[in-house]
Amino acid sequence: MRNIIFIFIIYITYISLGLPDSLLGVAWPDMVGEFHVTYSAVGIISMAIAVCTVISSLQTIRITQKKRNRKISIE
Repeated sequence: MRNIIFIFIIYITYISLGLPDSLLGVAWPDMVGEFHVTYSAVGIISMAIAVCTVISSLQTIRITQKKRNRKISIE
């Protein structure tokens, strides 16, 4: 049972990696009218997502080094 839950968490995480960009592309035309912003403002949001992704990736190295021999993922 524990393995199934772990695989489900991995699956959900994998799917959620691609959602922010695709959902933003689909929802942005409606959001433009709702929030009264320009179409070019989506670039700022995309840049923020990209910067946060890089920061998260860089922090992974630090966390891995800090935890050394301890488990980092759920098993």
